[in-house]
Amino acid sequence: MTGKAGIATLPTTWGCLELELMRMALSSKSSCRLERGIESREWRSFLMDRRKYMRSNAKLLSDRTGSSSLSRKLKSFNINISHRQIQHLVSMAVMLKMHDSVRLMLLSLLLLLGFNSHVSAAPQRNLSEGRERVSINSGWTFKRFESSPDGLTWTELEPWVMPSANNFIADPSTHAERPDGPSPAVEYSKAGFDDSSWDKLNLPHDWAIKGPFYQGEDSPVSGGVGRLPIFGVGWYRRTITVGPSDKSKTIYLEVDGAMSYSSVWVNGVVVGGWPYGYASYRLDLTPYLEPGDNQLAIRLEQEADSSRWYPGAGLYRNVWLTKVNPTHVGQYGVWVSPKNVSDQDARIDVQVSVENAASGGEAQSVRIETDLYEVDLTTGNLGAKVASLPSSTVSVPAGQIVAANESVKIQNPKLWGPVPAQQPHLYAAVTRLYDGDREIDTYQTEFGVRTMEYSNDGLHVNGKRVYLQGTCRHADLGSLGAAVNVAALERQLEVLQDMGLNSIRTSHNPPEPELLALADRMGILIFDEIFDTWSEHKVPHDFATIFPNWSEPDLRSFIRRDRNHASIWAWGYGNEIPEQGEEKGVEEAKRLHDIIHQEDNTRKTALAINNAGPDEPIIPIPDLIGLNYQGEGKGNGGPTFPNFRSKFPDMFIFSSESSSVVSSRGTYLFPVTGKNNEIIDANGTGADPKTQQVSSYDLYAVSWGASPDKVFTAQDEYPYVAGEFTWTGWDYIGEPTPYDSSRSSYFGSVDLAGFPKDRFYLYQARWNPSVKMAHILPHWNWPGREGQVTPVHVYTSADEAELFVNGESQGRQHRGEHEYRFRWDDVVYSPGRVDVVTYKDGDVWANSTVRTTGNATQLHLETYKDRNSIAADGGRDLLFVSVAVQDQDGLVVPDAEPSVEFSIDGPGEILTTDNGDPTDMTVFQSKTRSAFRGRALAIVRADEGARGEITVTAKASGLETGHFTATLV
Repeated sequence: MTGKAGIATLPTTWGCLELELMRMALSSKSSCRLERGIESREWRSFLMDRRKYMRSNAKLLSDRTGSSSLSRKLKSFNINISHRQIQHLVSMAVMLKMHDSVRLMLLSLLLLLGFNSHVSAAPQRNLSEGRERVSINSGWTFKRFESSPDGLTWTELEPWVMPSANNFIADPSTHAERPDGPSPAVEYSKAGFDDSSWDKLNLPHDWAIKGPFYQGEDSPVSGGVGRLPIFGVGWYRRTITVGPSDKSKTIYLEVDGAMSYSSVWVNGVVVGGWPYGYASYRLDLTPYLEPGDNQLAIRLEQEADSSRWYPGAGLYRNVWLTKVNPTHVGQYGVWVSPKNVSDQDARIDVQVSVENAASGGEAQSVRIETDLYEVDLTTGNLGAKVASLPSSTVSVPAGQIVAANESVKIQNPKLWGPVPAQQPHLYAAVTRLYDGDREIDTYQTEFGVRTMEYSNDGLHVNGKRVYLQGTCRHADLGSLGAAVNVAALERQLEVLQDMGLNSIRTSHNPPEPELLALADRMGILIFDEIFDTWSEHKVPHDFATIFPNWSEPDLRSFIRRDRNHASIWAWGYGNEIPEQGEEKGVEEAKRLHDIIHQEDNTRKTALAINNAGPDEPIIPIPDLIGLNYQGEGKGNGGPTFPNFRSKFPDMFIFSSESSSVVSSRGTYLFPVTGKNNEIIDANGTGADPKTQQVSSYDLYAVSWGASPDKVFTAQDEYPYVAGEFTWTGWDYIGEPTPYDSSRSSYFGSVDLAGFPKDRFYLYQARWNPSVKMAHILPHWNWPGREGQVTPVHVYTSADEAELFVNGESQGRQHRGEHEYRFRWDDVVYSPGRVDVVTYKDGDVWANSTVRTTGNATQLHLETYKDRNSIAADGGRDLLFVSVAVQDQDGLVVPDAEPSVEFSIDGPGEILTTDNGDPTDMTVFQSKTRSAFRGRALAIVRADEGARGEITVTAKASGLETGHFTATLV
């Protein structure tokens, strides 16, 4: 992403701050919503340092000298507020006869505007008076209609939207012109429309996650999209105010993602839009705005059969207003490209694109200056300056974009690399534009310095081979739906890193910007993928509908948005493309590949190929060979890695998608296959058609997939393979193979609620072998199976293991070649306990025990990462509160599934509940949820600005109630 990725000020508007001052003076409850992120210890440290400064300088603030001094001091904190604004604020405080302590509090509030969250959605700090980026996530009204209420169609709207893509279409002769005459008139888009009965909400917002779940054969949506109401037309409305200080500004609307076919109106006039729901886009609102209040309206539309998985619906990502001077750094306008990298030095190439948005007049001469800084990985703040690029001057005609290129060397660079073997060091380029001596824009761009080599034995980062231990990801956040939340996203990534993950494939669409910011910070490699289809459909209304007109602008904007991210190691531009074996598919593959390299010549391209042999003409077109399933061998078939290696001995080969084993957490079905790979049969083999649950012995895969054991075998036999991306890391909404009547998938190593399945530990043993762990399956509560064979498997990185059942040894096993689990398949069940002692190199490695539990007696609550506090920010921070159904000894009862009622005391809200059961059709917002295999989850937020505590309570009939209390910070 160009711009400040992942570290940002989330500011309120200056007008909102003035309103806050007035409300405080009148002792009125404030309604000014500060857009901020809080990490409690960082926040307290931040205020402590700045309040000390404020106390020592408060008396100087009302004059020019004092306010200028404060302004300079604040700039040292990357807080850019002019001395005039400070004087104006203090003058208002004096005029309103505020006590000094209130003025101090107000100025602390002003400082709050500069607080830097360690990760946030904003890619850009407000670094100068020339640039202001404001979240407009709050204060929307919304209405969904199951069918079109306005008579509009995409055929009618596209001519008005298509000019929005012109900056991303290389051939000017093909640029779209805005149609003559008035744009489509819709009452919903006008200021006078009465929307008082519409929903009041804040963004990000996914309208479909509210439900209900549609069931039955006549459902308007299938299990493929999660049986949720993704279809219909949604209208969003909000007022935006243009103040006196905005008079000379260019004002852009920036949408991180809108699902889908978005069209934007201002004051009843179509401005533009973008159809691809995963794309980020920008519109210039300036010609359509008037002084004072303006009506912004956004229309979205989605068909029921527009996706193969749950895409969400609505304005599900962040939305911003960016205010700049007419001449400014353009959209995604700084590209930083490290070259000739070594431990001693690195050349940093920086391209700056300057845009003059004026509709007429003379060209503007602009001086460009860029400084490079280290980034503190803990706070996200700028550290030491490491270099300054030579300044350059460009003349930018009205309505044009002009680029300038400069380079500089930095000494002893701190390299970015994937954890745990390397560290994800980051830098920032701060670019300033000057008109004479007047600074007119500042733009900050994060980047990393590292090398990427793609050889026939895999990926090398900074000269070190990195085996790709990756998972594929669909972009919902479980019960929260597709609406972006950094806390939930970070939790997903942390859990997967614990499993040993080092890479993610963004299957099969551009991800939210927050994912890339987190990956940069957390040291996770990204295989950044954009398309699931090209010109041929997989479902009737997917991307193929708009591919002819939009593939180029979608691809160019995607690359420009993301190319500064150090975490991205390759560009994926197609997944299992239906036309891959046809001549038109080959031509499209060449065209798209060339576009990528026009936009970024530093990374390689890949397609995720399926059902193709090495002689297919499409194979050598991308730089890398990505194989979905067929490399290790689909189903019971043999591996094809050797065939591709023989044909292309010098090419990089990897499993772009692997495994697709399915399971339900804590579910074990008998008998258990004696094979290491079995194709699942919904009518019986590895699955239960009555309960529609799937065995968790992790041996049962779909017909096109393979068990992890089979995949690992192929990897070990063919060590030149660069790695894999399993399908998937987490369960996700939709695609519930093998039971379409369910709501969510069975593919993940972690269930939809975030509880690890057994398979998590199989991968952890392989990918994170330093963890001293031994995981036993199944559980040992089997009334009625006494005397029957009940196989016991153990996942561990140890090389030997001995199993005991009720103290009696079942034998000591040594790991053989191509064995990735220890199996005792002849164990006879008797209640009691199962113990395993594992060894590595002859020494005890890890022990584990599973017991037959007593009856459930109590509910026990705990939080993810044992957190006991939450930021009172209205939902950006979240608590993930899990409930375990326990016996009197504190053991989780794995077959206990009571109905649990959640409640909360204090200024907070239970947003959703879940249990990881793919068949549970209770709406996610329900406060009552049955435990599944002894566990359930509640996701909690705190009210914005609140203080005190919140207590979450879980009750179930006949069980001791559980409580958890968290402090608001």
